[in-house]
Amino acid sequence: MNYQETVNWMFKQLPMYQNLGTSAYKKDLSNTLLLASELHHPENHFKSIHVAGTNGKGSTSHMLASILQEAGYKVGLYTSPHLKDFRERIKINGGEISEDFVVDFIDKHLDFFQNHHLSFFEMTVGMAFDYFAKSKVDIAIVEVGLGGRLDSTNIITPLVSVITNIGLDHTQFLGDNLSAIAKEKAGIIKASVPVVIGETQEETQTVFQEKAREEGAEIYFADQEISAVYESDLKGLYQQKNIKTVLQAIKLLPEEEFIISNEAIQSGLNKVTVNTGLKGRWQILGENPKIVCDTAHNKEGLKYIVEQLANEVYEQLHIVFGVVNDKSLGPILGLMPKNATYYFCKPDMPRGLDSDELKNLFEENGFQGTSYSSVNEALKEARKSAGKNDLIYVGGSTFVVAEII
Repeated sequence: MNYQETVNWMFKQLPMYQNLGTSAYKKDLSNTLLLASELHHPENHFKSIHVAGTNGKGSTSHMLASILQEAGYKVGLYTSPHLKDFRERIKINGGEISEDFVVDFIDKHLDFFQNHHLSFFEMTVGMAFDYFAKSKVDIAIVEVGLGGRLDSTNIITPLVSVITNIGLDHTQFLGDNLSAIAKEKAGIIKASVPVVIGETQEETQTVFQEKAREEGAEIYFADQEISAVYESDLKGLYQQKNIKTVLQAIKLLPEEEFIISNEAIQSGLNKVTVNTGLKGRWQILGENPKIVCDTAHNKEGLKYIVEQLANEVYEQLHIVFGVVNDKSLGPILGLMPKNATYYFCKPDMPRGLDSDELKNLFEENGFQGTSYSSVNEALKEARKSAGKNDLIYVGGSTFVVAEII
């Protein structure tokens, strides 16, 4: 198989949460551990920082990678999902894994994958860990895919564990309250490994403290520890929380192994997009009218987006909006601004919620808008309708943003 055939096989032949949702979720690490053994345990051959959380874990992971790159280290970065190309998930110093490595890895282990019915995510994690080990990275930033305790990435023993925040997302897997979800995220806390909690939350604080105590892990709440203010090229208001989390995590890296100057921190924070290729975080796509997109997709993330929209200056607000069909819309409906014109759309994937159904739900709650057959058609109509002093916001789902970047 060539590269595209290989990726198509990964997407179509094996369970993939991005497309299928619940049916692709595995409830144990047995397959991941089998694959680690097959690959001679690459997770033991590189140092790492493990990053979990409901919102902000992607931005936090990319900030950490950028700072460590600026400090002169060879840095692996594993994140999910991708926006355009599968290879965005696995990078070293901002460069994507090669097509040849992807093809060769799948080809070499194809029988094993088929015999053990590995999921898309399990294969991808194994590929990333194998790539980082063979490339001899100095450190890898590893972002959790879903949850923490049972996530395929949770076979590493990192130098630092990071949990950005907790919100009500993926409740069908992780629990229907913040405390239950926190217990799943807390599963990445390892024995004697320091852990950084990005945001102090009343419902989750004791969960993390108790787990850290059980594991003998020092725990730090970044919003209580860090007062310094740094600029970043990631301009969303919510990024200030992520920056504090990053600063605390950097402080906890062993000084005898990692020398990171203040200059490297500032430079790294200012060059996140350049160094890592991160996209879709309050990204400005155009002016006159101003067009902004963001991958925020739940109550906690969209809360900051709505705050940021309120700080923008415009004559009329246009919102191109689509979601996946397992998204809890009740909390989102209570947040979104009603003084906007909505362009409802369905992301082009099996899990996308039908745009007419989305429109009806919003209209029942006092919103106004029109449904469109695709994200691009919705954005095209928004551009046509908007004046040069208007603002167009595109979001609701990572997969909506992926189609217009």
